[in-house]
This record gives sequence, structure tokens and C-alpha cells, in this order.
Amino acid sequence: MKIYQVDAFAHKKFTGNPAAVCILPDDFEPEETWMQNLAAEMNLSETAFVKTTEPSKSGGVYSLRWFTPLTEVNLCGHATLATAHILWEEGLLAKDQPALFETKSGLLEVSLGGDKRFDDHMVMNFPADDVTPCKEPVSLDMALGCPVISTHKAGQDLLVEVKNEQVVSSITPSYQQLSILSARCIIVTAEGDNVDFVSRVFCPACGIDEDPVTGSTHCSLTPFWAERLGKTKMQALQISKRGGTLMVELLGDRVNISGQAITIFKGELY
Repeated sequence: MKIYQVDAFAHKKFTGNPAAVCILPDDFEPEETWMQNLAAEMNLSETAFVKTTEPSKSGGVYSLRWFTPLTEVNLCGHATLATAHILWEEGLLAKDQPALFETKSGLLEVSLGGDKRFDDHMVMNFPADDVTPCKEPVSLDMALGCPVISTHKAGQDLLVEVKNEQVVSSITPSYQQLSILSARCIIVTAEGDNVDFVSRVFCPACGIDEDPVTGSTHCSLTPFWAERLGKTKMQALQISKRGGTLMVELLGDRVNISGQAITIFKGELY
């Protein structure tokens, strides 16, 4: 079967967040252990497994699952973007058709050129997360190495607001201390200097110390900053070594997240 590596939320090679995309044959029903072992072998933040659910029909409906090196997750943005990119690039799906994915987070849709501002961008439509204030975990400021303004529960994640972009950029966290928090990801965010907001995302409990660019966390960051900035369309920057830019839009209880993707390699999986 075919396997690919794609840089998602990247406008040039070797930026954004790399994801593996494994195209499963119609007659192959993989065991979870096999998928988890392959994800550990790829050793990327996410490996996506995609399979058509209606092989006899010319539609764009696929089943999609995502695995980190340690566990399966319910939602992943950059690997979804990477998967849709491969379906269109390899001619498995017509470019005028949206990619529809049946996932553990419900039906997700990705369209190509759906954002009129950027014809080459793919647009993902995801459910928005509820963001509610919560008590600051003990020693969170010590684990992050910076003062905390506020903390919020955002789905399975902990959203942490800090003073400004410089603070976000300069964080040197203790991953061991962060890993014991009861959260999938720790999202650190602030208003941006040249974009609407910035963030960094730490997921040591999932085997990822710092995720380069995280689409799923913008399901909570978008409504969080839309309320504070008084706008629904925003530009976001995830500040990591590789870095990534996302365009986001709040649509009621849904979020549009758009970006580009670039294939780095494809191979044959034995």
C-alpha cells in the first residue's frame, strides 16, 4: 500500500507540521495494534489512515483515523489537511469535489480553494470547542516557566493565556511536569504582534513534546480570540521551530481552518 509524508500548514518545504498518510486498500481491515505500531514507526506527531467507505461509488466519503506514536486521537487538523491534499494530488478525488471524512469527531469536510482569498488553500470545517474558565492547575506557571493570566478548559485541552507574543515565544517548559496534567494538550496563547493571535502547543502526554502546528487546537483558539478581538475572521501563527500560519473563521458552532500542504515523499509500504 502507499504511504506519504506531507508538510501541512506549510507554504514551503520543511515547514509546517509533517504528517504521514497511509492509504488503506478497500479489502484491508487493519487491527488497531498494527496502526499504532506503524504510527510509532513513522515517529511523527500524527499518522493518518484513510479508506473509502463507498468503493463502488464516485463520491468523496472516507473513513479517517489518526494515531500519535503513543495513542489514537479523536481529532487532528494537520493530518486531515495532509490526507485531503494527497487524495486530490494523487487523483483519487476530483479537485472540484470536497473530501468528506467519517471520524470519531463526526463528519468532517475539506474543500479545495474554498477560501476566496487563497485559491490554493484547503479549508477544513471542524466543530468549535466550548472554552470555559477553570482553576489554574497547581505549579502550572512553574511548569511553563512564565506567569499565567488565565486558564480555560477547551475540550480535552488546557488553554493558557499569557501576557504577549514574546512570552509565548520564549517559553522553555518542563515536559515532565506538563505530562502529569489531565489534558491532551497544553495550549499557550497571546494576542499577536503582526497576526491576530499566536500559540504554542505541548502534548507530552501523547508522546509529543511540542507539536509544530496544530489544527485541532484552533477549534478552541478561534472562539476564544473571536470573543476577545470582536472579529470572526483571523490570521493565526503557531510559533514553533518549523512554524505555521493558519487562516481561521468562526461560523457559529463550527470553525473553518485553512492552509496549504506540500508532499515531501511517497513510498511503498510492505
